[in-house]
Amino acid sequence: MSIRHVIGGALVVGAVAAGTCGVAGTASAAAPSAVITVRGGDGGHGKGHGKATAPERVLTNSALVRATKAFVRSARRHGNQRVTLVIMERAGTIRLVVRLRKSGPQTFESARRKAYTAVAFGQPTSALAGNETIKQIPGTLVLPGGVPVFYKGFPVAGIGVGGAPDGRIDEAIANDVLAAIQR
Repeated sequence: MSIRHVIGGALVVGAVAAGTCGVAGTASAAAPSAVITVRGGDGGHGKGHGKATAPERVLTNSALVRATKAFVRSARRHGNQRVTLVIMERAGTIRLVVRLRKSGPQTFESARRKAYTAVAFGQPTSALAGNETIKQIPGTLVLPGGVPVFYKGFPVAGIGVGGAPDGRIDEAIANDVLAAIQR
């Protein structure tokens, strides 16, 4: 785990602990300020693997804070849903987990698998529901509630929400989180 993951987690936990909330809308591509480039292999010092590694696009800590605020606000607005949010980067790293009070133990796994499916296939999980091949791949879940985050046409993260009694509510909350990231 790198220091950027620790700092990101601390910022998000601080925002949740403070009880702050944001407002969300909808959009289709991540704003440039929501994504940063991280160099691989050399720790950003120009040493190490040189040109053998490619830069990776990841969500900024401020985008994760906006996502947390939007998630809490959206879950409340959709009837005080007892849900969990997972944001997973393209490399499979979980960057954010927010579990609302009274959400069931199954909500984390559902949200994680939806985030994985959304980033892996670059589509909302609701759009993949009829795909029998994807259903057979371990770790995927094609119930509504997962949406990808795109940067310059490429999925850089997946947002998964699980726990609402109807997957359409999970997906509406995930779309609110996506809109907050894209601001």
